[in-house]
Formats: sequence, C-alpha cells, structure tokens
Amino acid sequence: MLQELTIRNFAIIDQISISFSEGLTVLTGETGAGKSIIIDAVHLLVGGRGSSEFVRHGERKAEIEGLFFINEDHPSTAKADELGIEIEEGMLVLRREISSSGKSICRINGKLVTLTVLRDLGGTLIDIHGQHEHQELMDESMHLFLLDEFGRQEIAPNLTEYRKKYGELVEIEKKINELNKNEQQMAHRLDLLQFQVQEIEKSELKLNEDVMLEEEKTRLVNYEKLFESLKAGYENLQEEQKGLDSVGQAMSFMETAAEIDDKYNEVLESISTSFYMLEDTVRTLRNELDLLEFDPLRLNEIEMRLNEINQLKRKYGHTVEDILDYLEKIKEEMESIIHRDSRIEQLEEKRASIKTEVLKNGTQLSKLRKKWAEQLKAAIHKELKVLYMEKTVFDVVFHEQKESMNGLDDVQFHLSTNPGEPLKQLSKVASGGELSRIMLALKTIFSTRVTSVIFDEVDTGVSGRVAQAMAEKIHQISNNSQVLCISHLPQVAAMADTHLLISKKITDGRTRTIIKSLNDDQKIHEIGRMIAGTEITAITKKHARELVETAYTLKNQ
Repeated sequence: MLQELTIRNFAIIDQISISFSEGLTVLTGETGAGKSIIIDAVHLLVGGRGSSEFVRHGERKAEIEGLFFINEDHPSTAKADELGIEIEEGMLVLRREISSSGKSICRINGKLVTLTVLRDLGGTLIDIHGQHEHQELMDESMHLFLLDEFGRQEIAPNLTEYRKKYGELVEIEKKINELNKNEQQMAHRLDLLQFQVQEIEKSELKLNEDVMLEEEKTRLVNYEKLFESLKAGYENLQEEQKGLDSVGQAMSFMETAAEIDDKYNEVLESISTSFYMLEDTVRTLRNELDLLEFDPLRLNEIEMRLNEINQLKRKYGHTVEDILDYLEKIKEEMESIIHRDSRIEQLEEKRASIKTEVLKNGTQLSKLRKKWAEQLKAAIHKELKVLYMEKTVFDVVFHEQKESMNGLDDVQFHLSTNPGEPLKQLSKVASGGELSRIMLALKTIFSTRVTSVIFDEVDTGVSGRVAQAMAEKIHQISNNSQVLCISHLPQVAAMADTHLLISKKITDGRTRTIIKSLNDDQKIHEIGRMIAGTEITAITKKHARELVETAYTLKNQ
C-alpha cells in the first residue's frame, strides 16, 4: 500500500505530505482545488510521462516521493527482484524529480533507475483508472492478458511450456531463413569464411601463446639488467668475507657459545637454517647465470610472431582465446553452407516435429483459456448484476490465429447492453457510464494484482441506486487493495474509511493546495455540501448523516 506521499513544487502545490491508510480513502473538494493534480503526481511517481509544465511557476524542479509497504508474496516483490532492486523490511521508496528544463531523475530505494524500470515496477504497485482512461478495457490487446491473469494458476504453467517450445520453433526458422538466402550471397560468404579459416589455422595459434611470448620478450629486452642483477646477487652471497662466508663464521662462533651455554642453541639453529637456505639460493643463482643467454634473433622472432597475432586480434577478437572461439564458430557456419541442402532438410524435419508440439501445446492452452473464459463471464455477470446491469451480456470471443508467443488465440471482450441487440466489440458499444461499471466489475475481480487502486472521478455521470451500487463496489475492492478515490458522489464519500478534503488557499498572491483529514462531524458537513451545494441545511445534514450511518452498516455486514 501507499503509506506516505510527499509532493513539492508540483503545479499549484507548493508542498504537501499525505499519510494514507488501508481501505478506502476518498478525496473530495471543489472543482479546481487540486484533487486530480495529486493523482497526476502519483501517476508520474510510478513512471508516467513527465513535462516541465508540471513544475510550479518560479521553481527549479518538482519533487514527488512515495513510501510503499508490500508483502513478500506480492507480484511487486518478484518484479523488484527481477530488476535488481533490494527491498528492506517490505519498504519501497519511489522518487521522481522533474526539472524546469524537462529533465527527469528517477530513484527507487535511493538507487538511480531509468524511467522504464520505474514504470515496470510502478505498474505492479498502483493501478490508476480515470474517467477517460479505460486502457485495459478499450485496448483489445490487453483482453488476452486479463483472461490469462484471471486463470493464472492453471494457465501460467501451460503458457510457459508453450512459449518454451515456440521459442525453439522461432530459432529453427531463423536458421532455415539464414540458409535459404540466395546462392550468390552464400557463395560470397563461403569464400570469406574459407579465407578466414585458412588465415587463422595457418597461424597455428596456441592458447595463451601471446602471454608467454610477451613474458619472454620482457626477459630478452631486459637481458643486461637481469644478468647484472643475478650476478651481483650471486657475488654478494658467494664471495669471501661476504654472504655465506660471514654467515658460516657466525654459525661457527655460535656453536662455541652453545657448547658453553645451551640457551644459545635456538640462535645457532636459526643461523644454521639460514646458512643452508642461502646455500640453496647460491646454487640456484649459479644455475640461472649458466643458463641465461641473449639471442637477438629470438627477440626478432618474438616481435614478428606478436605482430602476426596482433593482426589476427584486430580482425577476429581481443584475445587468442576469442580468435580460437571465432574459428570454431565460422568452421561450423562453413560446414552448414557446404552441406546447406542436407542441413535445411534436417532443420525442416526438426521444425515439423517442434511445430506439432507447439500446436499441441497451443490447443491445450486454448482449451484452458476457454474454460476460464466461461468462469470469467460468470464472475463479471455476477458483478454487473450488483451494478444494475443485469440485462447486459458479456462474452469472451476467441479467434484462431497463427502461432505466436501468446498462443493460438486472439481474444476480444464483446458486449450487448440491451436485450435483443447483438454482441459487439466492447470498445464500440459501451458508453462512459457503462464502461465505468464494467471496469469496476473487472477491478473487483483483479484488485489483488496491485497494492493500490486509484479511481479518478470514475463515478461521473451516474446517480441514484447506480451511484450507491458503485460506492459499495468501490469499497468492496478496498477489501483486497488500498483504494484512493476522487469523487463528487456523496454515496462514495459516505463509504470512505478515510476522508480527505482538498481545498485552495491564496497566500501572498500565490495559490496553494491544502489537504485536511476530516473527523466524523466534518465528514458529514462535507457530504452535506456535496448533496446540496453551497447552502447546507439541517435537512441536508440529516440526509448526510443517514448516508454515513447506512454506509457504516453496509461496511460491517
């Protein structure tokens, strides 16, 4: 749920902080007070399109920050993990800044993210539905997604298995298309590959050869310095009155001391160990000096070989290992071209086999979808009946299509709102008020998909018993997800668990938006204003109180 929202320098809002609760929060107020501006800010917070026009006049930037609490088993947790965002103690902090130049900065839990990442995660946190925004209902490409979401438990594993096989089919078809390029292109490609294979194989590269050559080159280039260093080290250890000679004398003296007092045995042992270790070192240095030689011809050979390897690196890879990997890859491609016809035949046989599996899995997926479509229809009809659309017929219409990543089905929601009228595409027959009620029916079914649902004046154009039914339905949705609702309907306001009043105030010639949480008496007064307008009478207050009492009874049934 959205726990805390802070908005600074956004439109007519200078600075407000709002604490939200679970359940249904209703925001009311006069037209133009800034209710929808708050929703606009939340929309930007979860990845909506920003603009410098949102920045309050005279300010450098607008800032929006929201604190969300989420459960471990909620889809947003999996999405955050997928995006590499760490969640601590179930908290997510989203932050969005928009500068007066139009630039946008997005952060999640303090980590800079792209707008795409913010939008991906934000989509699992908040679902904003406005009076003129029936995206999921009007966008027919979303209908299949909604059906799959409804039957997720059974459909999801089958869809995953289908997509795995479909991916294999796409990959094979890609290979067949590559092999089916025109013969002239293939001939040119084969010539190029043969030249590259010949050039690399002729070089007889060995793994890490360049590294070993560079090490040998370093030794040869620094031969003189190396020789002098080894010689000086050897002479200082081996010559008389130096190194070993001095240590040997010290050892002899300590042997005498140890014979007198055995407490010097430890010192003697230490010197003896050092003496024999130095003897070994002297032998090693002598052997190295004997073996060390300078061969200018070898240095020239190394230079030429490294130059040859570097030429190959410029063409085929950054390292010898990359070049050898590339060699294996192009040899395989060359073989495919040389044996193109037989390779195509093998791939086509494999494609036919996998396509059979794809169609089998797709058919099974379609059967499951049709089963769940019947359950979805029943669930929506049940919800529509409560919203006084009992004569409405809702249907999920299937059209077969060529196999795609989503299966063999194209799904559309169809509707008939009047008896005797044929079913037509939902987007072409439903009015605004009908769409609002259908949307509420769907939100009731799908409300567990997000942590918060926002309704922005979706109840416009309804009244009477329909308004009461919509108010009850909105509150029902808040049983599964936190709901924030901007409304002009007193019936909806009466159902609120939390009632926030939005108003405007002019200070020093500037308009500011103010938000206030209402107590019971203030809530009744505000509902009275919504019923009667400016003049609130005793009868209006009585009616408002009755609405609140009725709502309380309904909520506690």
